[in-house]
Formats: sequence, C-alpha cells, structure tokens
Amino acid sequence: MKNILSIVLFLLGVSVLAQEAGRAGELLKNELQTQDIKNPVARSSENRNSNPNDNVRRNNHDKRPIRNSASDFRWNHNYGNSEVFLRIPENGRFTVEIGDQAITNTVGKFRFFDLRAGSFPISIYENNFLLYRTRIQLNNNSRIVLDFFTDYGMYLLGNYPLQPRAYGIDEWDDIWNMPYQNQNGNWNGGIYENIMSDLEFKNLTTSIQRNTSFDKDKIAMIFSVSQNVNFTSEQIYALLKTMSFDENKLQVAKELYPKCMDKRNFHVVYEAFKFDQNKRLLSEYISRI
Repeated sequence: MKNILSIVLFLLGVSVLAQEAGRAGELLKNELQTQDIKNPVARSSENRNSNPNDNVRRNNHDKRPIRNSASDFRWNHNYGNSEVFLRIPENGRFTVEIGDQAITNTVGKFRFFDLRAGSFPISIYENNFLLYRTRIQLNNNSRIVLDFFTDYGMYLLGNYPLQPRAYGIDEWDDIWNMPYQNQNGNWNGGIYENIMSDLEFKNLTTSIQRNTSFDKDKIAMIFSVSQNVNFTSEQIYALLKTMSFDENKLQVAKELYPKCMDKRNFHVVYEAFKFDQNKRLLSEYISRI
C-alpha cells in the first residue's frame, strides 16, 4: 500500500511540474478553411515513388492524426547535437530533407539543428521534383557546411567543431561559405580569415563616397581599414571603381592582393582598369610575389 501511495504521489508531482498545452502564451487563431482541412497535402507522385522509405512518411498525409492524450507530446526530448548548413545560391523554391527533418524556402539558406550523429540521406527537391540525393556523415558537436548547384551537384565545404556563439546566422556568405574559396584553409574560431562582411563593406563604400573627393584620400582610408580586415575579389574590384585614375587603382590593387581571400577569382579586379598597360603591370607584379 505504501508503494502504491508513493507512485501516485510521484505521478501527481510530475503532472504538476509538466508544461500543459494551452496554459502559457497567446493562442494564435487557426486560419485554415474547411476545404484546406479536407484536402491532404502531398508531393507529386514522381517524388513519392523515388524512395520507398519516403512513402511511409508521405502516406501519413492521407489521414489527419487524432491526438487526445498528453502522451502525444514530447517534452525535453534529446534529439542530437549535430548541425548541417546548406546554401543553394540559385533562384527557386527548394526543399531539403535530412533524415526526418525537412525545410522549404526560396532564400536558399537551410539550417538544420538537433541532428543525431551517423550516416543520413540528404535530398534536394525543386518544386516537389527530386533533383539530388546523397548521404552525409554527421558527427557529435560538429557542423557540416554544404553548397548545392543544380548543374554541378553538392559540395562539402567543411566539417567544423561547434563554437560558442558561432551560429553563422548574420554573415552566412562571409563566414560559412568562404572555405571553398579560401586558399589557406585556416580556421580561426568560427571566422574565416577575418573577411569584411557585406554590411561592413557597404558602410566602408558609403563612407568613401561621403567623406572623400580625391583618390589620395580614398587610398588613405582604404589602406587604414585594410590593416585589420581582409577582402574578396569582388570587394577589391568595387573599391577600385571608386577611384578616378588607373595608376591609383594599380597602387591599391597591389596593396590589397595579399589581403584577398579568393585569389582564384582575382581576375575580376582587372575589369576595373581602363588601360591594358595597367592590367599588364598588375599581372607582372603578382607573378613576382
């Protein structure tokens, strides 16, 4: 009898401490129409047949689940501590699936958290049509970073240990997708070679336009900033375009070439010059480094 009473008291305590649905927060109105509720959502038949394992999950759309018990909820469930960041730098509506997680958007940035370690399939869909499928190996406390191009395939940019407060949210392109352009491959606590972010570069060019009128003043500002930051080829090209004379552009290009983190793309910088002679002088200078 004493044991039964202890069990009852324990279950009562758990029920009191557990979060109860509907007791906290503001209830947001369900805006589904009657016809929406009656029509199950499913992908195209081509996709449903592309992977037999997917049929079990997708067939769940055929019937709406009935939930009438607290046991249907998950509280503090430990999923995993692996992450996957994937970029698709093309216009379109893509869906990315990893294991039992799926994300659909048109912005081309997909961030998966709470993944278990192990080997998992990753699938790419565009407008519900399967484009690509492969497998990736996930490790505990690590983040895999990927790029995907519909004409070329998926590229593994790196597998990095998770760093405190290094989420890759605000500067996705500058931090998480620079490894494949970086010649040195030096990982520095979550920031690849201290490359100037898009926002920082926009502020720099705005300051140059507002506060300088002559090339010598622009050069002084650029050289001052370059002491503490690195650039991409496109950024160096844009800085050269702010100047009027080719000889000044040549001076800046020579100075910033060692600070360029994607030297394989440095050819775009040559387009900033008006005269072929200065392009040749820059090429000769680089060949001697």
